[in-house]
Amino acid sequence: MDTKAKILDIAMNLNRIGNWAADDYGAKKQRIKTFLENTTQYLQNIKGETFSSSFKPTFERFKREYPKLEKEGLNHPKDPLYWAEKMMTWGNILTHRSKLI
Repeated sequence: MDTKAKILDIAMNLNRIGNWAADDYGAKKQRIKTFLENTTQYLQNIKGETFSSSFKPTFERFKREYPKLEKEGLNHPKDPLYWAEKMMTWGNILTHRSKLI
């Protein structure tokens, strides 16, 4: 799988997670946890990849923010709707910016 496809898989996971959290975090917590773990694995598989100078800052910022989002998601967000929005926002950003890879 090429790097762009991996980034798009991450973005899709973030959007799915965000939708599930917005619908009913409590009922879908196990599914959210599974997809967070998968997303973390995808990120680990991307280590060492070289990105264009136009995509790299976006990805570096995402890598800094994702661990906080993951931790919050695993520990039940204080405001699941706000957390869901952040996940979907990152999903959308990565989808659009992946065109620069």
